[in-house]
Amino acid sequence: MHPAPRRRRSTWPLLLFSAFVVVVIVAIGTNLQSPQRPRVEIPDGVPPAAGAPVPAIDFDGPGRTAVLLRDWARPQADTLGIPVIALEAYGHAAAILTASDPDCGLAWTTLAGIGSVESNHGRHGGAELDEAGTATPEIRGVPLDGGPGLAEIRDTDGGELDGDTVLDRAMGPLQFIPETWRRWGVDANGDGRADPDNIDDAALSAGRYLCDRGGDLTTAEGWTRAVLAYNMSNDYVALVRDRAAAYGVGVRP
Repeated sequence: MHPAPRRRRSTWPLLLFSAFVVVVIVAIGTNLQSPQRPRVEIPDGVPPAAGAPVPAIDFDGPGRTAVLLRDWARPQADTLGIPVIALEAYGHAAAILTASDPDCGLAWTTLAGIGSVESNHGRHGGAELDEAGTATPEIRGVPLDGGPGLAEIRDTDGGELDGDTVLDRAMGPLQFIPETWRRWGVDANGDGRADPDNIDDAALSAGRYLCDRGGDLTTAEGWTRAVLAYNMSNDYVALVRDRAAAYGVGVRP
């Protein structure tokens, strides 16, 4: 009888192992040639850093003058995770308040921190900001019925602004309640009306409110007092600070 033929050993394990070794060597070599950038440290403390300086613009011109900040906003937008339209609105509001209320010292990063927490910069629930700065569909909060973590606010506007004739709801990218909007809401995009769903209008209105409530926002006391007036919660203040501080050093929170 002839002996049974010997089965040849497969070369696949050796080939796979060799390929693995090559991948590891290439990865190590690439890492040595292109080391990861050091993580940007986000400083503690209040108020958060002011961020990239807003250039001077003619905000008294016709139409949506926030668009004059397009060249300032566009290079930062992707890095910060903020839509260009929203970033223009924050810078625009800060520029106007620097001229009209220089003692306030409100930085655009604070408005961006609030906008991030309140509505993800006008993107809550799948909303988008159009070229005029208006969020579509409208952003509306839950009915303020006094439930856990909520104030109870019975209807104050007959549903005219928030669409609810029983209870009030927070509105728009900066989440104003109707009563506060009626007092502080202003037109900032040049269309002749104050619209809580427009981020230009909402950002400037929020800035006016913060300056009134906080006084000097370049101080820890003033900044904290202003943000607490926006939402009476220490956790909220800490969250806004963290996000504003990240924007202040040019990184995404």
